[in-house]
Order: sequence, then C-alpha cells, then structure tokens
Amino acid sequence: MSIDAKHPMKKRYPIGYALSGGFIKGFAHLGVMQALLEHDIHPNILSAVSAGAVAAAFFADGNEPYRVLDYFKDKRFKDLTRFIVPKRGLFDLTDFTEFLRENIKAKKIQDLKIPLMINATDLDNGQSTCFTRGNLAERISASCCLPILFTPVCINGVHYVDGGIFSNLPVATIRGCCDKVVAINVSPLAPEKYKLNIIGIATRAYHLMFTSNSLHEKDYADLFIEPYNLEGYSNRELEKAEEIFNQGYRTTNMLLNQLLSEKGSIWK
Repeated sequence: MSIDAKHPMKKRYPIGYALSGGFIKGFAHLGVMQALLEHDIHPNILSAVSAGAVAAAFFADGNEPYRVLDYFKDKRFKDLTRFIVPKRGLFDLTDFTEFLRENIKAKKIQDLKIPLMINATDLDNGQSTCFTRGNLAERISASCCLPILFTPVCINGVHYVDGGIFSNLPVATIRGCCDKVVAINVSPLAPEKYKLNIIGIATRAYHLMFTSNSLHEKDYADLFIEPYNLEGYSNRELEKAEEIFNQGYRTTNMLLNQLLSEKGSIWK
C-alpha cells in the first residue's frame, strides 16, 4: 500500500473507526456513528473507503452524523453525476466533486478536525493508495469511483478508482496505530436480485469482490458492526437516506445493548 509521506499513523490513538464502501448504503454509516457517539465511543482517527469516505469526511468536518442528512435532502442521483458518452465510464463525478467542495468546510484532508485516511486504488500502478493529505473533495471522489460506472479520477497524472477493489473495509490501515478499532461494514453480501444489464452485472460483480476482500479485515477489529436489512435499496434512491440512516442507528443500539447485557463490555 502506498501511504503519504506525512501521515497520522506516527501517533497513537485510543479509538479508530474503519468505514466500508457501500454506495447508497453509506448513509447507514451515519446512523451507526450517531449511536456510537451516544454511547460515548468517539473516534480519534478515521479510515474510510468510497461511501464510507463521504460519511467520514462530513463527520470529521465537524458535523453531527444526523445533520449530514440535511446536505443530501432533495438531492437526486442525476444532481450529483453527469451522464457522458461512454469512453472511460458511464457517468462523470465532476458535479459530485463540486458538491463536496461546496458543502465541506475543510478543503484539504489535513484540515479536518479528526485525522482521516481515504483509501483509493491507483489504477495505473495497480496498488492501493491511502490519502492523508491533499485536496479533500478530489480524493473522496477518487475513492468512490466505481470502474465502468464512473470515469476514473486523475490526480497528479495518476488515475484512481474505488478503493474497495483492494480493501472495502480498511481496518488494517489503522490497526497498528489504534488501541481499539470499530469496523463498520454496510455492504454485507446478500442473495439480492440484480438487473441483467451492464450496470447491474458490473455492480453485482464488484459487490462480490468487495465482500471477499473484507472477510479477513473484520477479524482485526475490536468491535464489528454490520447493519442488516440494507439489501434492496437502489443506488439512485437518495430519498431513502433517512430510512437507511435509521437502520444503521437501530442495529448499532441493539448490538451495543446486547453486548453490554451479556458481556458487560462492547469490546472483543
């Protein structure tokens, strides 16, 4: 893995959150984080990929998780993406990048209130890359850039795509610098229906790959949270954001209360 020369792993942190990818299901991250905060489990560092990077960035910018939903209110998929004549992808993320620039106060990763490590895939050199510095909106878009669906994001002459290709649950990225790691996976594999078209097939194939490379990561976590009943949501259904948020919130509260009742501790 390629990591920026100046990165936050040189310090020691009590608690870190690792947030998975998951497209529209990423709103469940916000619900999970809201419940964790209400149980006084606050992150000192964040590691995130794709949709998790979006949730993590808004939170690290100083927003309460439930307040992040306001930024997406009345937004539609076509408001954040632009269909293009297929050459490198079906959609362009320029509008999404601009949305992030307009709504996140921090312009660089290092300006966030909580250290954030954004995982993306270096398509040109075939390696996982962890961004800890630089243009925030641009690097979030790179981490979210699902191949075929979106045009690769070019940063300093290098093309980047979704970080989930190498690791869709980036626990290992912060395991060495944290006393405790909370892993949140909002993209569990389910035998859901999918459309037999280019987008449906590609998305399903990526989902299988992302699930496979996440299996071993959860074993490194001290607390693993995986919201259920998230299958069936279309990646275009931004209007379901609050519903998805609530599912993550309820699941986490139930899990934490169960662990405290049965073990007296939430930690492994």
